[in-house]
Amino acid sequence: MSDGPAARRSPGEPRGGVRPFSIKTKLGALVVISVLITTGLLLIAVRTETELRFITVFSMIATLLITQFVAHSLTAPLDEMNAVARSISHGDYTRRVRDNRRDEMGDLAHTINLMADELEAQDRQRKELVANVSHELRTPIAGLRAVLENIVDGVTEADPETMRTALKQTERLGRLVETLLDLSRLDNGVVPLKKRRFEVWPYLSGVLKEAQMVASARAGIASGSGSHTRTDVHLHLDVSPPELTAHADPERIHQVVANLIDNAVKHSPPHGRVTVRARRGPAPDALELEVLDEGPGIPQSEWHRVFERFNRGTVSRPHGPGSDGGTGLGLAIARWAVDLHGGRIGVAESSRGCRIQVTLPGEPSLPS
Repeated sequence: MSDGPAARRSPGEPRGGVRPFSIKTKLGALVVISVLITTGLLLIAVRTETELRFITVFSMIATLLITQFVAHSLTAPLDEMNAVARSISHGDYTRRVRDNRRDEMGDLAHTINLMADELEAQDRQRKELVANVSHELRTPIAGLRAVLENIVDGVTEADPETMRTALKQTERLGRLVETLLDLSRLDNGVVPLKKRRFEVWPYLSGVLKEAQMVASARAGIASGSGSHTRTDVHLHLDVSPPELTAHADPERIHQVVANLIDNAVKHSPPHGRVTVRARRGPAPDALELEVLDEGPGIPQSEWHRVFERFNRGTVSRPHGPGSDGGTGLGLAIARWAVDLHGGRIGVAESSRGCRIQVTLPGEPSLPS
């Protein structure tokens, strides 16, 4: 997509700011021309002593021809819009209305095209969601079924190791369901935040340790939930000052950091390094976070699409060993959690790899 929603013209705004050929102008011109034709014919009749009935007939014919021309120019695009709207109602989102007119009809055609673009995008996302969920569910369900069938058929014993394998498959299903629940919360809008003040270093240290432990636990089984299984990437924490505090919802910030780390690890080269950096923000208990990796980075032309759902990037071979590319929902969920706090998240310039910046506003200052 070359233009994002913010770059589009609002439906009610005339292109170019003016409408030199609006419908009102055309109807006014029709009245004026009809009057001029009738007046001209009457003057001709007076000077040539033509009978009034002939002048009346000629005036009516000329007025009807002009009216027919104007009416056709107004109704033809309506017929086209009706046909396109009927196609959209039947699920065909590929048709578009010509919007080369410079009047209200052109604005309406442009609005219908924007609506068709949005519906086509939503339909594509719906199909991608079904495909992704089907793909993500297939692997853990097949693995769990195989383990249980082997136990029932007597091929393997229900020993602790076998049951741990079944437990891992169940946990992968649980993680997928949790991801879908996060997506549902994103769609439904407001989620109450439980903000509190916490120390940043021990909190982020716990998030990094959890990420390492989960990756180690998954390493024995291929990933089926879009989460990485790599243990070769080194996670580094950089917090300054060490006593730094923040005021936010720890659970939501955990989602942000965990998803950013997961994404950075997937894109890291073998034995790469992922750095989580935290600094004090401009306001009391405000927090500035950065997650940096040493991967191929993100082209600047793709920065605006990074946080879109199901976006998996377009760089060649973006994922390291042990990664399946994910569901494309992690960064969208991270942006949702940051937006709930009224913060900002985005891609920043980096000499190497990718750098994601997060700014949290902290505790609002009380009015004096």
